[in-house]
Amino acid sequence: MESVVLATANPKKLAELRRLVAAAGLNVTVHGLGEVADYPPPAETEPTFEGNALIKARACVAATGLPALADDSGIAVDVLNGMPGVRSARWAGPDATDEDNNALLLRQLDDVPDERRTARFVCTMALVLPDGTEHVRTGEMHGRLLRSPAGVRGFGYDPLFVTDGQTVTNAELTGEAKDAISHRGKAVRAILEVLTDELGRART
Repeated sequence: MESVVLATANPKKLAELRRLVAAAGLNVTVHGLGEVADYPPPAETEPTFEGNALIKARACVAATGLPALADDSGIAVDVLNGMPGVRSARWAGPDATDEDNNALLLRQLDDVPDERRTARFVCTMALVLPDGTEHVRTGEMHGRLLRSPAGVRGFGYDPLFVTDGQTVTNAELTGEAKDAISHRGKAVRAILEVLTDELGRART
């Protein structure tokens, strides 16, 4: 329980989680997939963030024997009835880049007035332990979408998204400032509380 694997190949998500673990003062080593036994990524076949996060965490535990964290996250655009949702990373196709996805979303919203360009980021974090124990926590971040990208930090749809109460995009915020308000920051802090409890039980 002193080590946990984050089931993602995204180095920015790994850095973000390590930053949040350090900020929480947890004495836990967070490994990325590149530091554990290689295994084929599972198909994300569930229609919900929770379902896909659990698929990834379960597969990681089965392959590594270590406690695993996995997230599934995306953006839900109100005028698109909550899409892209779980398809956010593949919105422009299976091999789409962040730039491809952003460009497609902007085209789809081209004639949508500013007041209707509302959206929310959603992140579900799953923690699965080798004994089969499972926990899930979800965080959300509400805001609006711009008409062109701004900023070079972050990833995904961050250059298009201005969080409620902010005047700049997520991609213009520092990592620490984004962590404090982001959907992933909220979900990670909630799941780290669970991990802390599980660590305490493992030591007794």
